Amino acid sequence: MAKVTLSKLDKAYESFHAVHAIDLEIPDKAFVVLVGPSGCGKSTTLRMIAGLEDMTGGVLHIGDRVVNDLAPGERDIAMVFQNYALYPHMTVRSNIAFGLKQRKLPKAEIDSRVAKAAKMLQIEALLDRKPRALSGGQRQRVAMGRAMVRDPSVFLFDEPLSNLDAKLRVQMRTEIKRIHQANPTTSIYVTHDQIEAMTLADIVVVMNKGRIEQFGPPQELYHHPATKFVAGFIGSPAMNFFEVDVAKSRDVTTLALTNGDKLTVPPSRAAIYAPYVGRRMIFGIRPEHLHVAGKATGAITAEIEVLEPLGQETLVYFKIAGTEASTQFDPDVKALPGQKFPLYPDMDKAHLIDPETDLVVSAKASS
Repeated sequence: MAKVTLSKLDKAYESFHAVHAIDLEIPDKAFVVLVGPSGCGKSTTLRMIAGLEDMTGGVLHIGDRVVNDLAPGERDIAMVFQNYALYPHMTVRSNIAFGLKQRKLPKAEIDSRVAKAAKMLQIEALLDRKPRALSGGQRQRVAMGRAMVRDPSVFLFDEPLSNLDAKLRVQMRTEIKRIHQANPTTSIYVTHDQIEAMTLADIVVVMNKGRIEQFGPPQELYHHPATKFVAGFIGSPAMNFFEVDVAKSRDVTTLALTNGDKLTVPPSRAAIYAPYVGRRMIFGIRPEHLHVAGKATGAITAEIEVLEPLGQETLVYFKIAGTEASTQFDPDVKALPGQKFPLYPDMDKAHLIDPETDLVVSAKASS
Protein backbone atom coordinates (compact mmCIF):
# COMPACT_ATOMS: atom_id res chain seq x y z
CA MET A 1 0.00 0.00 0.00
CA ALA A 2 1.21 3.54 -0.68
CA LYS A 3 0.16 7.12 -0.96
CA VAL A 4 0.74 8.90 -4.27
CA THR A 5 2.00 12.49 -4.35
CA LEU A 6 1.98 14.72 -7.43
CA SER A 7 4.15 17.83 -7.08
CA LYS A 8 3.92 20.35 -9.95
CA LEU A 9 3.19 17.49 -12.36
CA ASP A 10 3.27 18.94 -15.85
CA LYS A 11 2.83 17.75 -19.41
CA ALA A 12 3.31 19.88 -22.51
CA TYR A 13 3.41 18.85 -26.15
CA GLU A 14 4.77 21.01 -28.95
CA SER A 15 1.48 22.80 -29.57
CA PHE A 16 -0.62 21.86 -26.52
CA HIS A 17 -0.22 22.12 -22.76
CA ALA A 18 -2.15 19.10 -21.44
CA VAL A 19 -1.49 19.29 -17.68
CA HIS A 20 -0.49 22.50 -15.87
CA ALA A 21 1.83 21.82 -12.90
CA ILE A 22 -0.79 20.16 -10.69
CA ASP A 23 -0.34 19.32 -7.00
CA LEU A 24 -2.25 16.45 -5.43
CA GLU A 25 -1.76 14.05 -2.52
CA ILE A 26 -3.65 10.76 -2.73
CA PRO A 27 -3.82 9.10 0.70
CA ASP A 28 -2.90 5.48 1.29
CA LYS A 29 -5.88 3.12 0.65
CA ALA A 30 -8.07 5.95 -0.70
CA PHE A 31 -10.23 5.56 -3.81
CA VAL A 32 -9.67 8.74 -5.82
CA VAL A 33 -11.52 9.55 -9.04
CA LEU A 34 -10.22 12.01 -11.63
CA VAL A 35 -13.23 13.37 -13.49
CA GLY A 36 -13.79 16.01 -16.13
CA PRO A 37 -14.76 16.54 -19.77
CA SER A 38 -12.79 15.16 -22.70
CA GLY A 39 -9.42 16.87 -23.08
CA CYS A 40 -9.21 18.04 -19.46
CA GLY A 41 -5.96 16.13 -18.77
CA LYS A 42 -7.27 13.35 -16.53
CA SER A 43 -6.11 10.41 -18.69
CA THR A 44 -2.76 12.09 -19.36
CA THR A 45 -2.29 12.47 -15.60
CA LEU A 46 -3.09 8.80 -15.05
CA ARG A 47 -0.69 7.73 -17.79
CA MET A 48 2.10 9.81 -16.24
CA ILE A 49 1.46 8.09 -12.90
CA ALA A 50 1.61 4.73 -14.70
CA GLY A 51 4.83 5.63 -16.51
CA LEU A 52 3.18 5.30 -19.92
CA GLU A 53 3.60 9.02 -20.61
CA ASP A 54 6.76 11.04 -19.98
CA MET A 55 6.48 14.00 -17.62
CA THR A 56 7.53 17.45 -18.80
CA GLY A 57 8.09 18.62 -15.24
CA GLY A 58 7.39 17.95 -11.59
CA VAL A 59 8.01 15.13 -9.13
CA LEU A 60 5.96 11.96 -8.68
CA HIS A 61 6.16 9.90 -5.48
CA ILE A 62 4.62 6.46 -5.03
CA GLY A 63 5.08 5.69 -1.38
CA ASP A 64 8.50 6.97 -0.36
CA ARG A 65 10.04 6.55 -3.82
CA VAL A 66 10.48 9.16 -6.53
CA VAL A 67 9.40 7.24 -9.63
CA ASN A 68 9.97 9.87 -12.34
CA ASP A 69 12.58 7.76 -14.11
CA LEU A 70 11.23 4.28 -13.29
CA ALA A 71 9.68 2.08 -15.98
CA PRO A 72 6.02 1.07 -15.49
CA GLY A 73 7.02 -2.43 -14.35
CA GLU A 74 9.17 -0.97 -11.56
CA ARG A 75 6.46 1.28 -10.06
CA ASP A 76 4.48 -1.47 -8.25
CA ILE A 77 1.24 -0.51 -9.97
CA ALA A 78 -1.47 -2.46 -11.81
CA MET A 79 -3.67 -0.94 -14.50
CA VAL A 80 -7.15 -1.82 -15.74
CA PHE A 81 -7.79 -0.50 -19.25
CA GLN A 82 -10.95 0.47 -21.08
CA ASN A 83 -10.54 -2.22 -23.76
CA TYR A 84 -9.85 -5.22 -21.42
CA ALA A 85 -6.67 -6.20 -23.38
CA LEU A 86 -7.18 -9.94 -22.82
CA TYR A 87 -5.30 -12.62 -24.75
CA PRO A 88 -8.01 -14.26 -26.92
CA HIS A 89 -6.23 -17.62 -27.21
CA MET A 90 -5.83 -18.03 -23.43
CA THR A 91 -8.36 -19.16 -20.85
CA VAL A 92 -9.55 -16.84 -18.13
CA ARG A 93 -7.25 -18.65 -15.70
CA SER A 94 -4.22 -18.15 -17.96
CA ASN A 95 -5.08 -14.49 -18.59
CA ILE A 96 -5.25 -13.76 -14.87
CA ALA A 97 -2.08 -15.73 -14.13
CA PHE A 98 -0.03 -14.39 -17.06
CA GLY A 99 1.79 -11.62 -15.19
CA LEU A 100 2.58 -13.89 -12.26
CA LYS A 101 4.07 -16.51 -14.58
CA GLN A 102 6.23 -13.82 -16.18
CA ARG A 103 7.55 -13.05 -12.71
CA LYS A 104 8.26 -16.79 -12.24
CA LEU A 105 6.28 -17.14 -9.02
CA PRO A 106 5.79 -20.69 -7.67
CA LYS A 107 2.82 -22.51 -9.24
CA ALA A 108 1.14 -23.03 -5.87
CA GLU A 109 1.23 -19.30 -5.13
CA ILE A 110 -0.07 -18.45 -8.62
CA ASP A 111 -2.97 -20.90 -8.22
CA SER A 112 -3.78 -19.49 -4.78
CA ARG A 113 -3.80 -15.88 -5.99
CA VAL A 114 -5.93 -16.71 -9.05
CA ALA A 115 -8.43 -18.64 -6.92
CA LYS A 116 -8.69 -15.79 -4.40
CA ALA A 117 -9.25 -13.16 -7.11
CA ALA A 118 -11.77 -15.34 -8.95
CA LYS A 119 -13.77 -15.84 -5.75
CA MET A 120 -13.78 -12.13 -4.95
CA LEU A 121 -14.88 -11.29 -8.51
CA GLN A 122 -17.41 -14.15 -8.63
CA ILE A 123 -15.91 -15.64 -11.81
CA GLU A 124 -14.86 -19.04 -10.43
CA ALA A 125 -17.10 -20.83 -12.93
CA LEU A 126 -15.49 -19.00 -15.86
CA LEU A 127 -11.83 -19.90 -15.30
CA ASP A 128 -11.67 -22.45 -18.12
CA ARG A 129 -13.47 -20.31 -20.71
CA LYS A 130 -11.84 -18.10 -23.31
CA PRO A 131 -12.64 -14.38 -23.63
CA ARG A 132 -14.85 -14.85 -26.70
CA ALA A 133 -17.28 -16.86 -24.54
CA LEU A 134 -17.66 -14.03 -22.01
CA SER A 135 -19.92 -11.00 -21.80
CA GLY A 136 -18.49 -7.51 -21.59
CA GLY A 137 -18.98 -7.39 -17.83
CA GLN A 138 -17.30 -10.77 -17.39
CA ARG A 139 -14.33 -9.67 -19.51
CA GLN A 140 -13.92 -6.57 -17.37
CA ARG A 141 -13.94 -8.75 -14.25
CA VAL A 142 -11.14 -10.85 -15.77
CA ALA A 143 -9.14 -7.70 -16.53
CA MET A 144 -9.61 -6.60 -12.92
CA GLY A 145 -8.58 -10.06 -11.70
CA ARG A 146 -5.37 -9.88 -13.71
CA ALA A 147 -4.55 -6.60 -11.95
CA MET A 148 -5.60 -7.79 -8.49
CA VAL A 149 -3.40 -10.90 -8.39
CA ARG A 150 -0.31 -8.75 -8.69
CA ASP A 151 -1.10 -7.30 -5.23
CA PRO A 152 0.20 -3.86 -6.24
CA SER A 153 0.65 -0.77 -4.10
CA VAL A 154 -1.61 1.23 -6.45
CA PHE A 155 -4.46 0.33 -8.79
CA LEU A 156 -5.03 2.53 -11.85
CA PHE A 157 -8.34 2.43 -13.75
CA ASP A 158 -8.58 4.11 -17.17
CA GLU A 159 -12.32 4.49 -17.90
CA PRO A 160 -12.85 0.74 -17.37
CA LEU A 161 -16.64 0.81 -17.75
CA SER A 162 -16.93 2.91 -20.92
CA ASN A 163 -17.60 -0.07 -23.20
CA LEU A 164 -20.40 -1.52 -21.06
CA ASP A 165 -24.12 -0.89 -21.41
CA ALA A 166 -25.94 1.19 -18.79
CA LYS A 167 -27.14 -1.73 -16.63
CA LEU A 168 -23.72 -3.41 -16.60
CA ARG A 169 -22.04 -0.12 -15.70
CA VAL A 170 -24.19 0.12 -12.58
CA GLN A 171 -23.45 -3.50 -11.64
CA MET A 172 -19.72 -3.10 -12.17
CA ARG A 173 -19.64 0.15 -10.16
CA THR A 174 -21.12 -1.78 -7.27
CA GLU A 175 -18.59 -4.60 -7.75
CA ILE A 176 -15.62 -2.23 -7.83
CA LYS A 177 -16.79 -0.51 -4.66
CA ARG A 178 -17.44 -3.82 -2.91
CA ILE A 179 -13.96 -5.10 -3.84
CA HIS A 180 -12.28 -1.91 -2.63
CA GLN A 181 -14.14 -2.08 0.68
CA ALA A 182 -13.07 -5.70 1.15
CA ASN A 183 -9.48 -5.10 0.08
CA PRO A 184 -8.59 -1.39 0.47
CA THR A 185 -5.77 -0.47 -1.90
CA THR A 186 -4.79 2.99 -3.13
CA SER A 187 -6.84 3.40 -6.31
CA ILE A 188 -6.89 6.12 -8.96
CA TYR A 189 -9.82 5.95 -11.35
CA VAL A 190 -10.40 8.09 -14.46
CA THR A 191 -13.86 8.75 -15.89
CA HIS A 192 -15.82 11.46 -17.68
CA ASP A 193 -19.00 10.25 -15.93
CA GLN A 194 -19.67 12.33 -12.82
CA ILE A 195 -22.17 9.75 -11.50
CA GLU A 196 -19.37 7.16 -11.47
CA ALA A 197 -17.17 9.68 -9.71
CA MET A 198 -19.74 10.48 -7.03
CA THR A 199 -20.70 6.87 -6.31
CA LEU A 200 -17.20 5.35 -6.26
CA ALA A 201 -14.87 7.95 -4.78
CA ASP A 202 -13.61 8.76 -1.34
CA ILE A 203 -12.12 11.84 -3.00
CA VAL A 204 -13.26 13.38 -6.29
CA VAL A 205 -10.74 15.45 -8.28
CA VAL A 206 -12.48 17.67 -10.85
CA MET A 207 -10.18 18.66 -13.73
CA ASN A 208 -10.72 21.27 -16.40
CA LYS A 209 -8.33 22.45 -19.13
CA GLY A 210 -5.37 20.67 -17.56
CA ARG A 211 -5.90 22.06 -14.08
CA ILE A 212 -7.52 20.85 -10.87
CA GLU A 213 -10.62 22.95 -10.23
CA GLN A 214 -11.46 21.38 -6.87
CA PHE A 215 -11.03 18.13 -4.96
CA GLY A 216 -12.62 16.65 -1.87
CA PRO A 217 -15.30 14.20 -0.70
CA PRO A 218 -18.20 13.85 -3.17
CA GLN A 219 -20.80 15.49 -0.94
CA GLU A 220 -18.50 18.44 -0.24
CA LEU A 221 -18.13 19.13 -3.96
CA TYR A 222 -21.86 18.71 -4.48
CA HIS A 223 -23.00 21.03 -1.69
CA HIS A 224 -20.05 23.45 -1.65
CA PRO A 225 -18.63 23.80 -5.19
CA ALA A 226 -15.78 26.29 -5.40
CA THR A 227 -16.30 27.36 -9.03
CA LYS A 228 -19.10 27.63 -11.56
CA PHE A 229 -17.51 24.81 -13.55
CA VAL A 230 -17.63 22.40 -10.60
CA ALA A 231 -21.15 23.52 -9.71
CA GLY A 232 -22.33 22.79 -13.24
CA PHE A 233 -20.34 19.59 -13.77
CA ILE A 234 -21.13 17.78 -10.52
CA GLY A 235 -24.78 16.81 -10.26
CA SER A 236 -27.32 15.32 -12.65
CA PRO A 237 -29.36 17.15 -13.86
CA ALA A 238 -26.88 20.02 -13.74
CA MET A 239 -27.22 23.09 -11.54
CA ASN A 240 -29.32 25.92 -13.00
CA PHE A 241 -27.68 29.31 -13.55
CA PHE A 242 -29.53 32.64 -13.91
CA GLU A 243 -28.20 36.15 -14.29
CA VAL A 244 -29.45 38.39 -11.47
CA ASP A 245 -29.04 42.00 -10.41
CA VAL A 246 -28.37 42.30 -6.68
CA ALA A 247 -30.17 45.20 -4.97
CA LYS A 248 -30.91 46.37 -1.44
CA SER A 249 -33.71 48.57 -0.13
CA ARG A 250 -34.67 49.15 3.51
CA ASP A 251 -32.45 46.31 4.72
CA VAL A 252 -34.06 43.86 2.27
CA THR A 253 -31.75 42.31 -0.34
CA THR A 254 -33.35 41.22 -3.61
CA LEU A 255 -32.26 39.45 -6.78
CA ALA A 256 -33.88 40.55 -10.03
CA LEU A 257 -33.84 38.03 -12.88
CA THR A 258 -33.63 39.31 -16.43
CA ASN A 259 -37.27 38.32 -17.05
CA GLY A 260 -38.48 40.61 -14.23
CA ASP A 261 -38.94 37.99 -11.51
CA LYS A 262 -37.63 39.00 -8.09
CA LEU A 263 -36.33 36.85 -5.24
CA THR A 264 -35.88 37.96 -1.65
CA VAL A 265 -32.70 36.97 0.13
CA PRO A 266 -33.34 35.64 3.67
CA PRO A 267 -31.81 37.83 6.43
CA SER A 268 -29.56 34.91 7.43
CA ARG A 269 -27.92 35.03 3.98
CA ALA A 270 -27.90 38.81 3.44
CA ALA A 271 -24.25 39.21 4.51
CA ILE A 272 -23.14 36.91 1.66
CA TYR A 273 -24.87 39.12 -0.92
CA ALA A 274 -23.99 42.49 0.65
CA PRO A 275 -20.60 43.02 -1.12
CA TYR A 276 -22.28 42.53 -4.51
CA VAL A 277 -25.19 44.97 -4.23
CA GLY A 278 -25.41 46.92 -7.49
CA ARG A 279 -23.69 44.20 -9.52
CA ARG A 280 -24.94 41.61 -11.98
CA MET A 281 -24.11 38.17 -10.60
CA ILE A 282 -24.98 34.54 -11.36
CA PHE A 283 -27.54 32.78 -9.19
CA GLY A 284 -27.09 29.00 -9.02
CA ILE A 285 -29.76 26.59 -7.81
CA ARG A 286 -29.94 22.82 -8.14
CA PRO A 287 -33.06 21.31 -9.77
CA GLU A 288 -34.14 19.60 -6.54
CA HIS A 289 -34.09 22.94 -4.73
CA LEU A 290 -36.75 24.47 -7.01
CA HIS A 291 -40.19 23.65 -5.63
CA VAL A 292 -43.75 24.01 -6.91
CA ALA A 293 -44.77 25.36 -3.49
CA GLY A 294 -42.49 27.40 -1.29
CA LYS A 295 -41.85 30.27 1.08
CA ALA A 296 -42.84 33.84 0.31
CA THR A 297 -39.37 34.76 -0.98
CA GLY A 298 -40.45 35.24 -4.57
CA ALA A 299 -40.77 32.80 -7.44
CA ILE A 300 -39.22 32.01 -10.81
CA THR A 301 -41.84 31.86 -13.57
CA ALA A 302 -41.16 28.77 -15.64
CA GLU A 303 -42.81 27.89 -18.94
CA ILE A 304 -42.49 24.13 -19.42
CA GLU A 305 -40.85 22.94 -22.63
CA VAL A 306 -40.20 19.22 -22.11
CA LEU A 307 -41.32 16.61 -19.56
CA GLU A 308 -39.37 13.40 -18.87
CA PRO A 309 -41.34 11.00 -16.64
CA LEU A 310 -38.94 8.67 -14.76
CA GLY A 311 -41.45 6.89 -12.54
CA GLN A 312 -40.31 8.10 -9.14
CA GLU A 313 -40.12 11.69 -10.42
CA THR A 314 -40.61 13.79 -13.54
CA LEU A 315 -37.80 15.93 -14.93
CA VAL A 316 -39.11 19.26 -16.18
CA TYR A 317 -37.15 21.44 -18.61
CA PHE A 318 -37.94 25.11 -19.14
CA LYS A 319 -36.38 28.39 -20.32
CA ILE A 320 -36.09 31.81 -18.72
CA ALA A 321 -34.89 34.66 -20.95
CA GLY A 322 -33.16 32.16 -23.21
CA THR A 323 -31.52 30.23 -20.36
CA GLU A 324 -32.25 26.52 -20.24
CA ALA A 325 -33.01 25.10 -16.80
CA SER A 326 -34.62 22.10 -15.14
CA THR A 327 -36.39 20.97 -12.02
CA GLN A 328 -37.94 17.82 -10.60
CA PHE A 329 -41.68 17.38 -10.09
CA ASP A 330 -43.44 14.76 -8.03
CA PRO A 331 -45.01 12.34 -10.56
CA ASP A 332 -48.48 13.28 -9.23
CA VAL A 333 -48.07 16.92 -10.27
CA LYS A 334 -50.12 17.50 -13.43
CA ALA A 335 -48.12 19.49 -15.96
CA LEU A 336 -48.06 19.92 -19.74
CA PRO A 337 -45.64 21.54 -22.22
CA GLY A 338 -46.46 25.23 -22.58
CA GLN A 339 -47.88 25.47 -19.08
CA LYS A 340 -46.47 28.11 -16.72
CA PHE A 341 -45.53 27.32 -13.15
CA PRO A 342 -44.16 29.49 -10.34
CA LEU A 343 -41.08 27.76 -8.91
CA TYR A 344 -39.86 28.67 -5.44
CA PRO A 345 -36.09 28.31 -4.88
CA ASP A 346 -34.80 27.19 -1.51
CA MET A 347 -32.71 30.30 -0.92
CA ASP A 348 -30.70 28.62 1.85
CA LYS A 349 -29.40 26.13 -0.74
CA ALA A 350 -28.67 28.69 -3.47
CA HIS A 351 -25.21 29.73 -4.70
CA LEU A 352 -23.95 33.14 -5.74
CA ILE A 353 -21.25 33.22 -8.42
CA ASP A 354 -19.03 36.09 -9.51
CA PRO A 355 -19.12 36.15 -13.35
CA GLU A 356 -15.73 37.90 -13.50
CA THR A 357 -13.90 35.10 -11.68
CA ASP A 358 -16.37 32.16 -11.92
CA LEU A 359 -15.82 31.64 -8.18
CA VAL A 360 -18.76 30.62 -6.00
CA VAL A 361 -18.61 33.48 -3.50
CA SER A 362 -21.30 31.96 -1.27
CA ALA A 363 -19.03 28.93 -0.77
CA LYS A 364 -16.16 31.26 0.19
CA ALA A 365 -18.38 33.10 2.68
CA SER A 366 -19.63 29.91 4.35
CA SER A 367 -16.23 28.19 4.57
